[in-house]
Amino acid sequence: MRLAMSISATPTRFAAMALQSNLEENISKVMQAGFDAVELSIRDPALIDQGNLEALLDRYNASVTAIGTGQAYLEEGISFTHEDASIRARALERVKSQVDLAARLGAKVIIGLIRGKYGGGVSEKKALEWLVESLQRCAGYAKDRGVELVLEPINRYETNLLNTVGECIRVIQAAGVSNLFVLPDTFHMNIEERNIITAIKDAGRYIGYFHAADSNRWAPGFGHLDFLKILQALRDTGYAGVVAVEIIPRPDPDTAVRQAAAFLREILGSRKD
Repeated sequence: MRLAMSISATPTRFAAMALQSNLEENISKVMQAGFDAVELSIRDPALIDQGNLEALLDRYNASVTAIGTGQAYLEEGISFTHEDASIRARALERVKSQVDLAARLGAKVIIGLIRGKYGGGVSEKKALEWLVESLQRCAGYAKDRGVELVLEPINRYETNLLNTVGECIRVIQAAGVSNLFVLPDTFHMNIEERNIITAIKDAGRYIGYFHAADSNRWAPGFGHLDFLKILQALRDTGYAGVVAVEIIPRPDPDTAVRQAAAFLREILGSRKD
């Protein structure tokens, strides 16, 4: 498995982003800590210099494993399930632009908070209908560009739509597309799943990406989750992809990054080549 660290290209209100703003400095920190790659959270690809990004990646021998899209929801309020059709259309176009960047970088695209939620004038049934339709359209666009999408279950305190791995898999099945997978995240699973190990094993072939954060959203090893068992269960499914770290900057950003890399490499019994 490859290890990646989630960083943000710009300042963000999203708490679980240990490194943000100074892109060059943070890419350097991640690679020096012993990660294989970066996961990059980008609210709007139009706001970054993509040529400069590629130059920085080359400079530090880094690659991008996935593009995070949730900041578009947090900072702008756009989502696939908003009651305003024009806002739903903006969300669709934004994800398409993120797919274009992902195709350029050889990365996946994460569908997290941008899916939105239900409530007010939007029923859960209607939200799910809009979500499936949007996923089908995004997946079709992405497939033409060789990009996979990964749908992340998120805990109930952040959204009321798709909290568990099983709920995401049912939506993936309803969408019926070949390039849409699930993204289990250990922090969210600790809140929502009856049993983390069982949820991973049941997900099996649907797993397309994986997020690691401890029970308190600190770096792995700073909480109470048993990552030895968790990562073994992930291996048992046949998954051999990326384990990406998405954590809060505690006790401080640099310590968090070093802890995550050292702890996970020890468990995986691997070194960065």
